[in-house]
Amino acid sequence: MEDGPIARFWEVDLLRGIAIVLMVLYHFVFDLDYFKVYEVDPTSGFPLVVARTTVTLFLLLVGLSLTLSYSRARMLGQDGRFFRRLLRKSAGIMILALGISVVTYLFVGSCFIVFGVLHMIGLSLLLAYPFLRMKRANFIIGLLFISAGIILQTVRVDSLWLLWLGLAPQDFCSLDYVPILPWFGVVLIGMGLGGVLYPDYSRRVKLPDLSGNLLVRTLTILGQNSLAIYLIHQPIMLGILYCSRTG
Repeated sequence: MEDGPIARFWEVDLLRGIAIVLMVLYHFVFDLDYFKVYEVDPTSGFPLVVARTTVTLFLLLVGLSLTLSYSRARMLGQDGRFFRRLLRKSAGIMILALGISVVTYLFVGSCFIVFGVLHMIGLSLLLAYPFLRMKRANFIIGLLFISAGIILQTVRVDSLWLLWLGLAPQDFCSLDYVPILPWFGVVLIGMGLGGVLYPDYSRRVKLPDLSGNLLVRTLTILGQNSLAIYLIHQPIMLGILYCSRTG
């Protein structure tokens, strides 16, 4: 794929596709344990490493992709439209995130998803806007957010209203919890990487073109459809597990 003002960077889609595969694998292991098909602890050891790696990669790519979109908008003279598009995209993702909260509340109960990765991404799109021009400074700011989040993990509150920030009650339970602190720091570091690796919407580091490779192409397609896969993969896997147990 050739670089250009409107070209996609196959390696970004590839990394997002890898994140999707890791997410599906982790959720499959989680479902096996949750429905007592196979006993495994998804909250520790290698499954936990996979889960944290997946979330980190997704959020790094959110930040990196934001810088790419912003650079492209500026090159095409669409600065004024950029924030409006960002606002619409954020609102759409937050609506989907709210739907996930409702569905998990109905099916799971008290451990439903209050503020998961999709909530985090939707809110991050707006929070990141003031940082788009800060470039390398985002590395430092991101580390500050991460440090603050690590400190807040030792703080407990009685209210649920600060869950989005990273302050949770002692007995808080959720299937997916990705608060602003520390995770917005990962988004900011991704924005810093975007400014360093793709200045002015051009690839700084030369890469061999692997976009025609079958495996790479498959993963890039997954990456280009990550939101749809995120929304449908769990119902599909749960249906398969249900049929296997009742068949």
